[in-house]
Amino acid sequence: MPLAGIALGAWRARGHDFVFRGQTIRYWTAGEGAPLLLIHGFPTASWDWHYLWAPLAQRYQLIACDLLGFGDSAKPRGHDYRLLEQADLQQALLAHLGIDAAVHVLAHDYGDSVAQELLARHEDGRFRMASCVFLNGGLFPETHHPVLAQKLLLSPLGALFGRLFGRAKLEANFAKVFGPATQASAAELDDFWTLIAHNDGPAVMHRLIRYMPERRQQRDRWVAAMQATRVPLRVIDGAIDPISGAHMVARYRELIPQPDTVLLEGIGHYPQVEAPEAVLEHYLAFRERLE
Repeated sequence: MPLAGIALGAWRARGHDFVFRGQTIRYWTAGEGAPLLLIHGFPTASWDWHYLWAPLAQRYQLIACDLLGFGDSAKPRGHDYRLLEQADLQQALLAHLGIDAAVHVLAHDYGDSVAQELLARHEDGRFRMASCVFLNGGLFPETHHPVLAQKLLLSPLGALFGRLFGRAKLEANFAKVFGPATQASAAELDDFWTLIAHNDGPAVMHRLIRYMPERRQQRDRWVAAMQATRVPLRVIDGAIDPISGAHMVARYRELIPQPDTVLLEGIGHYPQVEAPEAVLEHYLAFRERLE
């Protein structure tokens, strides 16, 4: 049965605020049980999880925020956005909520890199991670194939390109990375764009995109943590994603001991939006195996 999802207006109404290093961060919680931290990707926001939110909340205590520079959180101009700071934000949010148990993580895209940093901190004894599931993301810089818009944002013309980035460009870029049979609807694109555009978000996109060189800087540390960890890991990946699809999973299988991977055929870069029922099935199977 298709998952109903949550309308953007209803989702926004359920949010709460807290202050992180002087910036207002929007976050959401639901459910009871073992804490599950959901970390969204670029350039969207935590509403990405809206199809999975209610069924996961029936089993777990969910925590999600719009990362700094994204969605309904603050988007400070001139800020030096860093993945390491976004990991600090996750830890600050958990502390704000009084959560000190080991945390399960479900991440996507940019959020995968934040999760990799949290996993490295777990290995260093600075975070407690119970498990981690990655959806499509650039786990290995050598297999990450950015789209043209990302390359332009990272170029010397990035600030100008960001200012010119609008809903039409979002639609064109999403058409390339979603599966041919699972394209975002016009209404979904409107909502994605609403969150990106909120608080003049395009003005900081060229700063947010600097996560790509930061990934390269942290690559060896993050991969070493994934290779050494005893934290249960799984990849659930849209196979035909041109950015981080089956080619990324092939590299994962080469590098990670006893790799646990699921390929979703015909699905692109946003499996939690394109095929939420399949993601839910494979996520719950992973968690049930741990119990």
